[in-house]
Amino acid sequence: MCGIVGVVSSKEINEKLFNGLSNLEYRGYDSVGMCFINNKNFKIKKGVGKLEEVHKKVNFLRLQGNVGIGHCRWSTHGGVTKKNAHPHVDCKNKISVVHNGIIENYSELKDELIRQGHKFYSQTDTEVIAHLIEDNLKDSRIEDAVKLALNKIEGSYALGILFADAPEKLFAARNESPLIIGVGGNENFIASDVPSILSYTNKIIYLEDKEIAVLTKDKVKIFDLNGVNKNKKIHAINWSAEAAQKSGYKHFMLKEIYEQPRAIADTLNERIRNSDVVFEKEFNLKNDFLRKISRIVVVACGTSWHAALVGKFMLEELAKIPTEVEYASEFRYRHPLLDNNTLFIAISQSGETADTIAALKEAKKYGVKTLSICNVMGSSITRISDGVIYTRAGPEIGVASTKAFTTQLAVLYLLTILLAKLRKTLNEKQVKVMIEGIRKIPLQLQSVLDEDYEILKCADLYYHKLNSIYLGRGVNFPIALEGALKLKEVSYIHAEGYPAAEMKHGPIALIDKNMPVVVIAPHDIYTYKKVLGNIEEVKARGGIIIAIATDNDDNIPKKSKHTIFIPKTLYTLSSILAVVPLQLLAYHIADKLGYDVDKPRNLSKTVTVE
Repeated sequence: MCGIVGVVSSKEINEKLFNGLSNLEYRGYDSVGMCFINNKNFKIKKGVGKLEEVHKKVNFLRLQGNVGIGHCRWSTHGGVTKKNAHPHVDCKNKISVVHNGIIENYSELKDELIRQGHKFYSQTDTEVIAHLIEDNLKDSRIEDAVKLALNKIEGSYALGILFADAPEKLFAARNESPLIIGVGGNENFIASDVPSILSYTNKIIYLEDKEIAVLTKDKVKIFDLNGVNKNKKIHAINWSAEAAQKSGYKHFMLKEIYEQPRAIADTLNERIRNSDVVFEKEFNLKNDFLRKISRIVVVACGTSWHAALVGKFMLEELAKIPTEVEYASEFRYRHPLLDNNTLFIAISQSGETADTIAALKEAKKYGVKTLSICNVMGSSITRISDGVIYTRAGPEIGVASTKAFTTQLAVLYLLTILLAKLRKTLNEKQVKVMIEGIRKIPLQLQSVLDEDYEILKCADLYYHKLNSIYLGRGVNFPIALEGALKLKEVSYIHAEGYPAAEMKHGPIALIDKNMPVVVIAPHDIYTYKKVLGNIEEVKARGGIIIAIATDNDDNIPKKSKHTIFIPKTLYTLSSILAVVPLQLLAYHIADKLGYDVDKPRNLSKTVTVE
């Protein structure tokens, strides 16, 4: 979950390396460091804290050189100390390494290296890599020393490596942790993901597992751990550099909440033609197979898992396909029942979530068809899957996912329409109504954002509360889970989401005059009356009711302390509209508490280790 950036250029690179690391800081921010080669010597500066905090102390921009690597850390092995901050070096200070991942056999390797006389400075697993390369360098040239070292390592890694005696070269390698190469003019880059280098190039090479790259200012050479050279395709990324900037917003999270109408419009664009849903060639699943599906299994983590729960409701209710939703982290630790008529769907914003990748690989062992729903073109799960549907949310920088979630819901809705039409579980008139409903969502979302003042008022009144409960039914139960998660992620306030009826099975004991209870209560023919009853139960016990209701609802405001209205829409689409006020509520509470909303403590945007 750490962030890596590296540059080799014909020009001075200190600003490019600093800016690249700044754009990656959402991946890790307990310590940072940089290393430059200068006259065949390393110049290293690092420290504990966020980039700007450390920069004020050490001034990274005073470092000079044409080749360098940088790292922002999210600690796994070893505490948060300056000694454990990356980069790490070998005994002779001739090899410098930055690393994202976990070396699983580092203890055995470290013990062996210590017996051979190597001295270790940190408690990290990463330092083993520098010493292991050093050990191999006694009898091998640089490229072979790297290759031999990596053949001994077990675990995951994305690496940036510098050699003081090869000042014109930048080395990179990956296995089960994301790393890309950016191809520029008289300069080349490595990075953990695209936004960090998008200001300098949109030409990207995706490294595969167990590949090594050697970069100079005008050349990229890639080979595998057996030394076999690889010819790699250069991909053009269509995100703009401006999309990865705050553009006047106080935080990325707020900007990304407000980008949701545009993000959903882009996700729908050209995929709806009259009454048909048409995905791009990457979808790659044949209609004959889709008609025969007897079961769908969806895996995801965190917010994407909540999207999968909404998708389950849609797929079962409308396409009539039995659907199971699993935590990706648990999926491969049992023996799943998968067959040729099962569709396996993996959902991930980044496409680099380690647990989701592991679950996807496990499913492929069974020979089932796999589909990924992802926001990042060329990411790991998209390359592994048989088919892909991209969400088109654009870069999402805030750690707490917002626009990725709502675009995932939009994609699941489109997939449901496609399957329902192919399997004839909905008629043409019903499909037309569904399509008309989703087409209205971008404008309806904008109207929700325009009512932010009521949400801000709730934040002003209740930001000091220590606990809260979120309740929903049917398709909006997962939205209660997501609303509670958002509050926990960015404000550190304890919050729990429940199916509204489950309140009586325990949580009702917690409700008193100090307990905010957020109830998602759109007007529908399925759950509305039941939710009204749940609101009455909360009111009778003095709870503070904050309700999400449909425009012109006269009942809810009489029963709740605060009512936030959303436009009328189809029941299956109400979740997209209902989640936005909850995102804003979490944001405003965290902001009022003075927290760094984009970089919540202990969290990383992309969980690339299991």
